[in-house]
Amino acid sequence: MKINNRIYSWITSALLLCSGFLQAQEIAVLKYNGGGDWYVNPTSLPNLIKFCNQNITTTIKETPQTVEPSSVELFQYPFVHMTGHGNVFFTSEDVTNLRNYLLSGGFLHIDDNYGLDKYVRPELNKLFPEKELIELNATHPIFNYHYKFPNGLPKIHEHDNKPPQAFGIFEGERLILLYTYESDLGNGWENKEIHNDPEEVRLKALQMGANIIKYVFEN
Repeated sequence: MKINNRIYSWITSALLLCSGFLQAQEIAVLKYNGGGDWYVNPTSLPNLIKFCNQNITTTIKETPQTVEPSSVELFQYPFVHMTGHGNVFFTSEDVTNLRNYLLSGGFLHIDDNYGLDKYVRPELNKLFPEKELIELNATHPIFNYHYKFPNGLPKIHEHDNKPPQAFGIFEGERLILLYTYESDLGNGWENKEIHNDPEEVRLKALQMGANIIKYVFEN
């Protein structure tokens, strides 16, 4: 029986993803094209990893990896984080690989670090033209999975006097992509001296991040 290249690629990617999930827990930062500062907030994920390992019994490797959207290595990570302020561009290869990754069990968290929104939304339309970003209300399990956020996504940094919003893309009942907007969780995960946020604000950011990680790892 012959299998066309697209199906073969999808099956191979899915097997890689499952294989990666069985290995030691690792998460990654998405190095995207377009010129935006994908590398911003270098201390945020290491601090979130440390918090998770200490508080929600994860065993994530301390140093997050960097992965490109078109790379087969993407399938090694159950959770990939994306942030920045500027332009984003997904090539056709990026779109195909990212889409296969998400549909075969992966998860992408996009955190607008302020200025990302107008660039990332068109790219998400390229990624899933048949799907819409759906706003998550405060009753969604991700806000109550370990730490309780009765009002939904917490506000960490103020930019345009807008409320924080969390949007999702779903495949069936499964949340495969989370987009956090006007919250700036990543800044709250950074070293304290970088933004001088009050400890209670940093704690809220880390707890929300831990909820996301735990939700992804257990669903």
